[in-house]
Amino acid sequence: CAAGKGTFGTEELVNRIRSTALEKIITHRRVIVPQLGATGVSCYRVRELSGFSVVYGPVRAKDIPEFIGNDMKTTAGMRLVRFGLADRLELVPVELAGGIGYLVFFMALSYIISGFGKGGYSTDDAFRYGSRAAINLLLIYIAGTTASPILLPWIPGRSFSIKGAIMEALFFLTACSLKLIETGILQLSGWFLVYTSVTSFIFMNFTGATTYTSLSGVKKEMKTAVP
Repeated sequence: CAAGKGTFGTEELVNRIRSTALEKIITHRRVIVPQLGATGVSCYRVRELSGFSVVYGPVRAKDIPEFIGNDMKTTAGMRLVRFGLADRLELVPVELAGGIGYLVFFMALSYIISGFGKGGYSTDDAFRYGSRAAINLLLIYIAGTTASPILLPWIPGRSFSIKGAIMEALFFLTACSLKLIETGILQLSGWFLVYTSVTSFIFMNFTGATTYTSLSGVKKEMKTAVP
């Protein structure tokens, strides 16, 4: 992702070599660059600007010791790009941590707003309706940050916005079956829009962490889906 959009490239690599005074730390003049970073790094320019030669290593950092022990040669396994369940699960805690503050804020806000009515403010209404709203927000959050990446290969559609909307529609139906949403047309339509839009938006954060999205494809999807 970083190599594709230019934030990890020749200039950044040279800048890091210079800022760390790498030539004073090590005796050789070689740097191992991740295989998937090749699109953003020019070996010739790095050598010209820093004096270091670039060696493209394995896909995964954990294979670097074996790569070095194998005389700087990659095996077929080192070049294999995986994105299985374990890989997708590694992304979940990051997304959970990044959005937990927003979740808590809106859950608290839902309790406060739910107490207002024609007769003034009611703590009973705040707890009754606020609890439902908070549970719905939690379901939305779980669907976007956890369920969607775990079930990614089996969710229909190619774009992440569509996949997220489909997953959230399933969670919306689950919420309705559990009677977490009132049956009025305004409540149903309102919560449906919140479910589908918020989950799609959250799930689109994973586009940069997958192994099969492209920068042009992500930009195109953002232009159509985000508005």
